[in-house]
Amino acid sequence: MSKNYAKVKRYYDSRLWSVAMVRAAVGKWITAEEYEKITGTKYENSQKNK
Repeated sequence: MSKNYAKVKRYYDSRLWSVAMVRAAVGKWITAEEYEKITGTKYENSQKNK
């Protein structure tokens, strides 16, 4: 589990962070798998392959 997983989950559960904010934390604070645990939705990378 990432160091900041509990913090991000708490922010999201408290409605301090939106889904978009949690998505922005992937790769920086949390993993894609943790994003899915927090939001309950599948993580899809919004960046297209170049």
